[in-house]
Amino acid sequence: MDTLSKANEKLSTSEKLGYTFTDMAGNLLYVTITTYILYFYTDVFQISVAASGTILLIARIVDAISAPIWGSIVDHTHTRWGQSRPYFLWLAIPFALSVFLAFTAPNLHGNAKMIYAAVTYILAAGVIYTGVQTPITAILPSLTTNPKERISANTWRMCGGQIGAFITSSFALSFIAFFGKGNDKVGFMWTTALFGIVAVGMFLYAFTHLKEKTVAVTKPIPFKDSVKAAVGNKPWFILVISFAIYWIAQSDRNGIAVYYAKYNLGNEQLASILNGVGVLGLLATVCIPFIVKNTNKTLTMMIGLAIGTIGQVMVAIVGDNLALIITAWIIGTFGASIACAMPFAMLADTVDFGEWKTGIRASGFLTAVGSAFCIQLGSGFGSFIPSKIMAAAGFVANKTQDTTALSSINFCFIWLPVIIYVVVAILMSFYLKYEKNEPNILAELDKRHAEMMS
Repeated sequence: MDTLSKANEKLSTSEKLGYTFTDMAGNLLYVTITTYILYFYTDVFQISVAASGTILLIARIVDAISAPIWGSIVDHTHTRWGQSRPYFLWLAIPFALSVFLAFTAPNLHGNAKMIYAAVTYILAAGVIYTGVQTPITAILPSLTTNPKERISANTWRMCGGQIGAFITSSFALSFIAFFGKGNDKVGFMWTTALFGIVAVGMFLYAFTHLKEKTVAVTKPIPFKDSVKAAVGNKPWFILVISFAIYWIAQSDRNGIAVYYAKYNLGNEQLASILNGVGVLGLLATVCIPFIVKNTNKTLTMMIGLAIGTIGQVMVAIVGDNLALIITAWIIGTFGASIACAMPFAMLADTVDFGEWKTGIRASGFLTAVGSAFCIQLGSGFGSFIPSKIMAAAGFVANKTQDTTALSSINFCFIWLPVIIYVVVAILMSFYLKYEKNEPNILAELDKRHAEMMS
């Protein structure tokens, strides 16, 4: 059977499980960073909330720049293992180690403390994570050319990501308390060490069980050609802008949960419940293929944004009833899970569009900017914006907050995501016309590939 026929085959369970483990491992470490790093800086490492927010924003802007660089590196990679798969082997240990160092609080003061925080954060949440995230997304177009299998594989991946996020969201604070025995500095170190070991094992499984089937028609390309694949790729630009803005809400929603639980609800351990119920988003994620089948990918994302908005608004109107708050939060999580999953699958389609438009298949560059860049930039602003709002309202860590400070936390936790969801939905409405043309694009690409192989 020739390469192109194999590329259109169904993926095996072991392949889908391997792809699941990539995002499970990535989120086990990355969600630990996005959820707890601002809290770690302010309440453990003793850096002011304003300074912490600035560190995170500057670091994320620097990190975002590394995304197209990593994309080009992947596009240049050509090994017997493929283009993307080798990075699961090469970067697994460096990623785990960098996260461990980011949550280590050495006895430093003044500028030395700020520099240590910035450098370790840039490495963990930026440079190395981007090197991992890029091949996770870039490998999808190479695993299969079958659109249904891409949706299926991406659904498995997103389920894995949600399980990884669930583990850290639900158990990180408990592990920190258990290992630290009252010393959060020690607790964070042991917890991230444990998560790192597990993540390395999952990345190695992914490396050994995935195979890039379109490598025969995917050749190393220079950076200028990678850029050409983006120029004129309007659906890619729409997706990049929308996803970057969306991640402001995603990061804000996760990062402010611990503040909302600690100061507005009076119990920081409730953050584990709020973030932990995110695993129920699995139910929404597994429904994605069915929703897409009966609508399309763009409308599926917009449905997710609408459900997310409903959940956020419900949190605002249920008062102090904890059970209703959690119920509303779960509804919001359902929507967020759907909305977050779709761009990763749709990026594979923009790779096809770029090849159809320019003849250049820049999987690494287009998916790196479309995923890692958007996540880095959006997450940076997702930490920076609420930190500035809270600082302006007079928030001071580990103190009893006045009404203004509590209101600022409430706004960041509830209403800021709502505003962003509406903006993203408007932007995504412009993507619809490009999705309708995808069958024609795939048919023409199949014809071109067949001619190349003949």
